[in-house]
Amino acid sequence: MKNKKLACVALAGVMAVSVLGGCGGSKSGGGRTNSDGAKVVTIWSPTDEPAIEEWWAEKINAFNEEHKGAIQLKREAIVRADSYAYEDKINAAVTSNDLPDILYVDGPNISNYAADGIIVPIDDCFTQEDLDDFVESIKIQGTYDGKLYAMGATESSVALFYNKDMTDAAGIAMPDKMEDALTWSEFGEIAEKLTTAEVAGTNIIMDKGEGLPYVLEQFWISNGTDFVSEDGAKADGYVNSEKGIQAAGFLNSLIQNGYANVDPMKQEFHNGKCATMLGGSWEVATLEQSFPDMNWGVTYFPVADNGGINASPTGDWAACITKNGDREAAGDVISYLMNKENVTSYAQAIAKLPTRASSYDTLTEYNEYPRSLFKEQSLNTGHPRPRTPGYTVLSPGFSEAMMNIFTGADVKESLDQLAADFDSNYQKNYAE
Repeated sequence: MKNKKLACVALAGVMAVSVLGGCGGSKSGGGRTNSDGAKVVTIWSPTDEPAIEEWWAEKINAFNEEHKGAIQLKREAIVRADSYAYEDKINAAVTSNDLPDILYVDGPNISNYAADGIIVPIDDCFTQEDLDDFVESIKIQGTYDGKLYAMGATESSVALFYNKDMTDAAGIAMPDKMEDALTWSEFGEIAEKLTTAEVAGTNIIMDKGEGLPYVLEQFWISNGTDFVSEDGAKADGYVNSEKGIQAAGFLNSLIQNGYANVDPMKQEFHNGKCATMLGGSWEVATLEQSFPDMNWGVTYFPVADNGGINASPTGDWAACITKNGDREAAGDVISYLMNKENVTSYAQAIAKLPTRASSYDTLTEYNEYPRSLFKEQSLNTGHPRPRTPGYTVLSPGFSEAMMNIFTGADVKESLDQLAADFDSNYQKNYAE
């Protein structure tokens, strides 16, 4: 067993003794108090839109009033200057042993932090009734090695937005049933038909960081493979398999044929510069509020030819308790943040899918198109990103490989290198 893995196992053993099941009664960890003797629980999470910042201020004030003299909740909102700046700050805090009590992390990073002993299990923060109310995808995302390490208030989904004026003018009718979702070939033909000198046929690049694996992994899954093996230990034969090469080749054809831009302008679809877009569920609110005159629609995530699997992205930021946190007090905070009322209000404020099924009783807008389409995908075709401690190598490696492919590099060679880098890192740091 590798040295790093030995260290992780040893740390996990210490935690198992001190945590006594997560939230259920341990007072170890943390130790910070204010002048009144109340435990101070600090949260790190990324800065967000004004409505979300207002939500945080309201909920923190409410929690502190309810727990006055016992727990004081504080939050540090951290600007994500680029795709990995937030993660860099976490890594620095790990090195300096200065982590907060509660850390919000993007879904695929949970496995890495759990394997490295940075976060601890939170199974006991929730009753079975609570757990049954959370959608399956968010529980899968937060689970590593059979234990729950994170829980989030919102889920996400991606579908194909289209400019209805452009599709109508071209005589294109988009599917309104999941079983009729566009195949890759049909998607490519539509992108070709809608491409003009001024308008790209589609947009497949959400961003050049985490947005690439988040969105594009579904092309691998729909084609019957994935980035890595089910146990998260191996990429060779998966991301670079024949089916994986087919997926990357199809995406590359959209770029090389001029149907999609490798450097799309900001809000390319919203500004009428592309006819279709692989976009997130949150774009519905953006289009409704900021582009009220635009005539648009949304249809299901495209599927591979010849019987491809219906697949769509899921995953979002989730709360974890760190190894430095006060597990009892931090557990009380997580239980509070993830109760039904707060999950519902947070999902409403951020315009994303809630993770509690019961929240849909209140958020009835998800019963109506177009939000109903994202709800349908989230509940039926959603796949979280790979649960592997090697994701910190996989994600930037995939983004780099795809950008190299889009700018002329060989598809197979690029994916082979990605697979080799991932497997080498996993064997060095995590393999038994």
